[in-house]
Amino acid sequence: MNEFKNRVFGCAIVKAINSNYNADFTHQPRTLPDGTVYATDKAFKYSIRNYLVNQYPDEKVFFYKRLKEETLNPHTLDETFLALFEKFPTRKVKKKNKTEDVIDRQDMLKKLLECVDIRYFGATYAGETNISIHGPVQVNHAMNRFDAGEIYSEQIMSPFRNPGKEDSDEKGASTLGQQSKLREGHYVHHFSINPHNLTAVRKLADNAPGLTTDDIDKLKEAMRCGVTYYDSAAKAGCDNELLFWVQLKEESRTVLPGFTEFISVSRNNGKVTIDFGKLGNVLQRVSEHIASMEVYFNPENTDLANIPEDTSKFELTTAKAL
Repeated sequence: MNEFKNRVFGCAIVKAINSNYNADFTHQPRTLPDGTVYATDKAFKYSIRNYLVNQYPDEKVFFYKRLKEETLNPHTLDETFLALFEKFPTRKVKKKNKTEDVIDRQDMLKKLLECVDIRYFGATYAGETNISIHGPVQVNHAMNRFDAGEIYSEQIMSPFRNPGKEDSDEKGASTLGQQSKLREGHYVHHFSINPHNLTAVRKLADNAPGLTTDDIDKLKEAMRCGVTYYDSAAKAGCDNELLFWVQLKEESRTVLPGFTEFISVSRNNGKVTIDFGKLGNVLQRVSEHIASMEVYFNPENTDLANIPEDTSKFELTTAKAL
């Protein structure tokens, strides 16, 4: 399988209509102190992992909740490793007058890199042994780049009564709850990919697998479809909206700024307009370093403004050329 060696910069946009893409622990859409709605990188990376687990069951995905059959409790870190690899790799070492089995950290590192999400995002493993892997794919927190960020709350009723109300006047009443949603938001995640982040650990792990072109194809697919695919009650109304992918030439070492601040989103006559602002000027200055630029979106409900020249356009879910 071909190794992927190019560095990449880009952004992924998630649309939320009457939805809550990434709630805080009070179940409100997350906001910065100035009121700007945002989402963590964890929300987007979870959608990628969930998509891979369901669409590519032969791939090993490590950082994903698994439940024990007996208790339905989540696995621990070490139990997850055993669920995927059956046993810890060990080697024999001589201590004083006896031989003991200890964790073979080199072999364990190699096994961890068999997991596609660790090849993407890296890992901090603190269990039977301690291992840290710097992942090639770095995803930033997303900012809502839609001017209006209106959050509303509504009461909901449960079909069950609260047993704690037995001694009150409300003992016969159904339980009331509350949910909060964002009227409309367009979350922009900047991301970067540097396959060379794995170079050092791969050498330590006896040339363990790195990123392949097949890994990148699956990553792009999950970035285009993962949020839409994950359709829960809370996430209903959240969809992938756009993926912009700037792939540098293999020998290039140039660094690009975060794309989030260059993007703005508005709604005109019922259609969403995504404006790339001055990003085209930034990319034009480094054009000799760029191998290709791609944008994936739905032309039926999305217009692109100031899209950088020479960008190839594709349909979001099918990846067919437009």
